Amino acid sequence: MKDEAYQTLRRWIIAGELAPGTKLRDQDLSVTLGISRTPIREALLMLENDGLVETKANRWTLVSSIDLNKAEETYAIVSTLECLAMELAFTSFSDNDIRELENLNENLNVSMQNGDRKSALEIDYAFHGTIIRMSRNEELQKLLVSLKLKIRRIESHYFSQKEFLQPSYAEHNQIINSIRNKDLQKAKESLKANWKNTLDRLREKQI
Repeated sequence: MKDEAYQTLRRWIIAGELAPGTKLRDQDLSVTLGISRTPIREALLMLENDGLVETKANRWTLVSSIDLNKAEETYAIVSTLECLAMELAFTSFSDNDIRELENLNENLNVSMQNGDRKSALEIDYAFHGTIIRMSRNEELQKLLVSLKLKIRRIESHYFSQKEFLQPSYAEHNQIINSIRNKDLQKAKESLKANWKNTLDRLREKQI
């Protein structure tokens, strides 16, 4: 029950259904989720460890605010680690793997055209997740899962369809073409540019 509560609350926070600053009362959540208060409290502790909630002992628990300054630090780390994943994965990419990336990117485009922002974001994460999975490095994957929780929340909160996802479609195509052409340096440059451009779009949202 603890894990189910954790997964549900984490999903709501990342999607923005629980907005920054929202008070989280274990009694209310117990009623909403239909489980006892003990697993709710345990789930909230796990979310606090993720940096998604803040707690003042015996006073309140809130959904954490989004710190845009820390976001820049997180993007820099994720970009570097994904480039490492690309290096580790590069010789393993098969024609089927490339087709998988192409299909994901085309599905991203379809979701954008249909105005399905939530689906498009999920597909974008799946695209990058495929590269990470291909690295076959479990420790690297664990690090990126933790860091990307924060990024997913930021992007869900700040980016609209046009501002974020449409440029990513073209940037993903550059990554795919570099992999197909067996050009590791270009693939890493394209991947790094995708993250840099995403961060630039985030900065524009702050102006």
